[in-house]
Amino acid sequence: MRALFAFVAGGLFGAGLFISGMTDTAKVQGWLDVFGTWDPTLAFVMGGAMIPMAIAWTLRQRRDTPVLGGTFPPPAPREIDRKLIAGSVMFGAGWGLAGLCPGPSLASLSYGGVGHWVFFAAMLAGMAIAPRLSLRLDRFVRAT
Repeated sequence: MRALFAFVAGGLFGAGLFISGMTDTAKVQGWLDVFGTWDPTLAFVMGGAMIPMAIAWTLRQRRDTPVLGGTFPPPAPREIDRKLIAGSVMFGAGWGLAGLCPGPSLASLSYGGVGHWVFFAAMLAGMAIAPRLSLRLDRFVRAT
């Protein structure tokens, strides 16, 4: 049952990304180009996404366990550290340069062309390398 709900949720998410234009790299880069040919339409997409999420958070506070069983994950840390800043900078740079982030990249693999596959492969490589690089950086910082 959980797999079915995950499949439906993933399909809805991908369809929403496609319909909203989040998989169109030109549209995303237009949204990020505030001093050029700015395209504000993705602000409505992001704002519209906040409404169901606010409802979900409200409903979550009234529940002790998830509907499909298990436990709720612990809250994310609220501290702003160098890892958060570095990750945010790299995410923003990649999003600005390529016009894609992980969700839209996966949603656009079937029609996006070679560039989308190259981005996806680079994203997977980065995800594989990041934990090892993080450990090395932590050791380096502690040693200095």
